[in-house]
Amino acid sequence: MGWSGHWHGYGPWIGSRDAYGEEGLRRPGAELNSENTRAFLASSLPPLMTAHWLMKRNQISADRTWMDMGVALAWLTKAYEENPPFTRPDGLESYISLEAKLEYATDVLPLGVDVSWVYYTGSRSLISFSVVCCPNRLHPNIPCPLPPS
Repeated sequence: MGWSGHWHGYGPWIGSRDAYGEEGLRRPGAELNSENTRAFLASSLPPLMTAHWLMKRNQISADRTWMDMGVALAWLTKAYEENPPFTRPDGLESYISLEAKLEYATDVLPLGVDVSWVYYTGSRSLISFSVVCCPNRLHPNIPCPLPPS
C-alpha cells in the first residue's frame, strides 16, 4: 500500500454546530459548473469528504503545502494548541490527547490517508482543520490545487 505525494493544510474553520450541519454547502454537485458546486466552492465550510478540500483552490496557500510530514504535523499541533478543545467541568477528558492524535497522524499520513480534526473548543464553537494527501488515494482525479515548489 505505497503512496507518494505531498500534503495540503486546510482550516482551521471555526463556527457553530448549525453552520457545520449545512450539508448542502459541504458537498459539490454532480456537475462541475452546477449551482451546487459553485456554492460549495464559495463556502468556507469543511467538505463532507476530506479530499474535496482539494477542489477549493481559493483556500490553499504555499505555506500550507508540504513535502515534509514533520511540518504538516507541526501545523496540526499549532492549530490545536491555539484552539484547545473543550474541557469538561468534572476534569475528565472530552477528547483523546494531542499525543494520541499526532501518533495516529504519523502512522497514516505516509500511507496517503487524510487527517481531519474536529472538536468543540472552550467557547463551544466547532473547529475543523485537515491535512489532505495529494494526490488523494480515494479521489485521484481531483487535480492538485497547488503543487509544491
